[in-house]
Amino acid sequence: MTKVPASPLYYEDIEVGRVFRTGSIEVTAEEITTFAARYDPQPFHLDVTAGTEHRVFGGLVASGWLTAGLAMRLMILSDFKLGGGAVGLGIDSLRWPRPVRPGDRLSSVIEIKGKRLSESKPGYGIMRIDTTTTNQNGEVVLTKSAHVLVPLRPL
Repeated sequence: MTKVPASPLYYEDIEVGRVFRTGSIEVTAEEITTFAARYDPQPFHLDVTAGTEHRVFGGLVASGWLTAGLAMRLMILSDFKLGGGAVGLGIDSLRWPRPVRPGDRLSSVIEIKGKRLSESKPGYGIMRIDTTTTNQNGEVVLTKSAHVLVPLRPL
């Protein structure tokens, strides 16, 4: 996915209920094992045989943290391009209901669930965004509810 949106969005541009759809990205076995070796070195993320022998997974699976990182990449390269970047304030919930496997093609839907002006940072608003990431079969692999800091349109 290489699309880069042309113009940034500001607080005033985005209404509650708006939905953004991302492009897609394919997950490779090499990406899974490389990430795992550095950040989450559990056997079912590192080795096909260990993954296959694992009672829960039955094969090599991506770390949930890699899945979260890929969902972030999808969001940043989508039309949800915020002025000043996506400054995260926190995550209320993060779930991985289904594992990501080599060859899966992921895409996300981002929905604006709420917004309010910031009380502590003049010139900014806070938005609650819900992200649902699915594989090529439409199966949900990640859900996330987070808050982001969004600048108001410059004068």
